[in-house]
Amino acid sequence: MKKLIIILIVMFVFVGCKNPEARRPVSVKTGSFTNQSVQRNKKLNSEQQERIQQIIKNNPDTNYIASQNGFWYYYNIKVEKDSITPNFGDIVNFNYDVKDFNDNTIYTKEELKTQNYAMDQEEIFTGLREGLKLMKAGETITFLFPSDKAYGHYGDENKIGANIPLICKVTINTITQKETN
Repeated sequence: MKKLIIILIVMFVFVGCKNPEARRPVSVKTGSFTNQSVQRNKKLNSEQQERIQQIIKNNPDTNYIASQNGFWYYYNIKVEKDSITPNFGDIVNFNYDVKDFNDNTIYTKEELKTQNYAMDQEEIFTGLREGLKLMKAGETITFLFPSDKAYGHYGDENKIGANIPLICKVTINTITQKETN
C-alpha cells in the first residue's frame, strides 16, 4: 500500500510539472470584417463629400473655404482687424445651431444656449473644436461637417443619428485668454 501511495505521488509530481500549452484559436480571422468596414467608410465619406460639393455648387455666390481638417466653411461675418484666435486653455464663449444637409434644424441656438468652452480641455465634437480655432471674437462662420468630423458612427444619442453630416452656424462672442504665470 505504501508503494502504491509513493507511485501515485511520483506520478502527480511529473504530471503537475508539465508546462502549460498555449491554446490555439478556434478560427482564424482573415480581416474581412475590417476590409468591409474600410470600404463602407470610404463609400460613406465619398457620398458625403459629393453632397458637400453639390451644396457648394448650388450656392455659387458663397465663398466656401476648404479647411485642412476635412470640412468646409464660409464667413457670415468676418472680422478683418487683427485679433486673436483661441489657443489651448482659452475660454471661448459662443453660440451655434445645428442643421442637417437638407437644411432641417436639429438644434436651435436657443436649445443649445450660450456655451463656454475651455479650448482643447473639454469634450466637443472634432469639427466644432477645429472650427473654433479658426475664428475670432465677433465672427460668425457656417461650417459643413462630414459625419466623421461631427458625431460619427454613434450620433449624439439624442437627435443626431449615426453618420449624419452637419451644418453648424457658429458665432464667437468672446475669447478670454488663459492667464500665464
